[in-house]
Amino acid sequence: MNILQIATTADAVVNESSVGSNNTDFDIGHNRNLGAARASHDMLIFLDVDCIVAPTFIKQLKTKLQTQPNGLFMGQPRYLTRPLSKEEALQLRDGTLSASYLNRLSVYNPYRDNFDKNEPCATKKQTTATKQTATKKTENYGAFWSLCFAIKRQTFEQIGGFDTQYTGYGAEDTDFAFTARQLNMDFYLTADVVYHQQHGVYRPPLNHLDSIIINANRFYDKWQCWPMEGWLSQFAKMGLISWKVDQTTPIVLIRRPSCHEMASAHCPDAPYV
Repeated sequence: MNILQIATTADAVVNESSVGSNNTDFDIGHNRNLGAARASHDMLIFLDVDCIVAPTFIKQLKTKLQTQPNGLFMGQPRYLTRPLSKEEALQLRDGTLSASYLNRLSVYNPYRDNFDKNEPCATKKQTTATKQTATKKTENYGAFWSLCFAIKRQTFEQIGGFDTQYTGYGAEDTDFAFTARQLNMDFYLTADVVYHQQHGVYRPPLNHLDSIIINANRFYDKWQCWPMEGWLSQFAKMGLISWKVDQTTPIVLIRRPSCHEMASAHCPDAPYV
């Protein structure tokens, strides 16, 4: 690709579709670092493998990186509410499935800081447009998700890439953003859209209980605060772990979820965790 390198990772598919696996063997951070190492351009865009980019996504983020080369830019996820049909997938492949169609089929995640719903989304006719999409600088580095983000190679290397001491799923992207904050790098949310394809999730993510405990303890040791507090709170209420928000000792696993609890948490048709 002659504009910039896109580093895709397969973590989203492994994360959510591995029903009840509690798999801590895959290494998201390592995979992302490997993608960056193999990229040939100094502008990097990271995408989860199940994301579809809006027509102007790459061009817009390229321009933003040129303007703020030391910045960390995160795109705006929209979540498809059902899997694409075979016909729709063929239209997507052929470039005839419009962004407006995908907009109608998708929703924002209400648990994140989203742009105004009236913010114009890119359409196919705007692919060559020069008008910049909205950008918000934020001090909330905890809002960073590695689902879709852009960064210069030099900045990525200055951060040190993703900490590979995290395993499986959870907190490695917050750790990445916290390191960027520690190095006084600016963090921007952008209105540049990716469409996250629908697949089943767990609410709460009981299928990642083991790695969430390991990673939360790792994160606390490093930053002296707890990540993923919402999930940890839910696990504690279920009696799965010993944890409270002002805790300074490592999280302890009390018991594993039952088959009934796993089945109840599985949401096959939900668009997001």
